[in-house]
Amino acid sequence: MSADASHTAAAPAYHRPAVGMGLRGFVADWSGDQHTFHVAWGKAMMWIFLLSDTFIFGSFLTGYMTVRGSTTVPWPNPSEVFALKMFGVDVPLLLIAIMTFVLISSSGTMAMAVNCAYSRDRRNAVRLMVVTAIFGATFVGMQAFEWSKLIADGFRPWGNPKGAAQFGSAFFMITGFHGLHVTAGVIYLLVVARRLHTGFYEKRGNYQIVEIAGLYWHFVDLVWVFIFAFFYLW
Repeated sequence: MSADASHTAAAPAYHRPAVGMGLRGFVADWSGDQHTFHVAWGKAMMWIFLLSDTFIFGSFLTGYMTVRGSTTVPWPNPSEVFALKMFGVDVPLLLIAIMTFVLISSSGTMAMAVNCAYSRDRRNAVRLMVVTAIFGATFVGMQAFEWSKLIADGFRPWGNPKGAAQFGSAFFMITGFHGLHVTAGVIYLLVVARRLHTGFYEKRGNYQIVEIAGLYWHFVDLVWVFIFAFFYLW
């Protein structure tokens, strides 16, 4: 066997040329066992999902900015609406700052979990993923407290006592949709951590699922940064 032939036989699937030209070659290139563009299918599908989610969140935030910029009724002051009373003093955006710190910290633990997974340090990868999930659950719990506080103060999706009625609908829709993503992410991380702990991925010899879960989690964190900037600081 020549050197070229042996190199072709040993090359990964995504380095092999198409079986044929035309439709048959196209189907062979995109079949289920191929790595298109040198990217595994799981990672490629996650990127496509995150791209579609980017359009959704982008539309929500664009609609929010349009409504806020066009309304003739005074917009509620976020520093007053989201203030938290500490020792008898209203501290502006205190709870939101803590929520942001918790979620940003979870990105760090998730990044360390991915690094441990690729280093075959399964035990620490599981621990870090669980810690990340706990951070996420803490964030959702604080968001539920924030919602309950605002509802008790008279804020509704159709109105509020401190200004433009659109404030309530924008707040509950955008933060609720993001909170749903965080909740789904917590469940996702715990399922992956459970499988990682039981050795499910060890049998397959591939820990890339941890990185894919990390992509989703970093996206959720990034979206919150935009929500925090546009909704709470503007």
